[in-house]
Amino acid sequence: MLTVKSYYAFLIASLENLDEAAAYLDSVLEDGDPQHIRLALKNVAEARAGSTGLEDTSKWQQCYELLEQGEMPGLLMLVELLEQLNLRLSIAQKT
Repeated sequence: MLTVKSYYAFLIASLENLDEAAAYLDSVLEDGDPQHIRLALKNVAEARAGSTGLEDTSKWQQCYELLEQGEMPGLLMLVELLEQLNLRLSIAQKT
């Protein structure tokens, strides 16, 4: 019997994979829309938090609360969040 998954459930499940999460964030960052970036960060954080045990750290809670409230974390907090998610921010020349 076929089961139907919501797109959101499928997205969160796929973002548990580091390669998928990195490609997803890279694509959204290229788009540049702040609200899309915030939502993408929230989605990746939600997907990866369970597998990395982050829910218990205060920095994680602070950053996730900002994302939940619709606010973007500052650069240092963003770098810290990505670090805890086993991801990193990098800069490349625009082509």
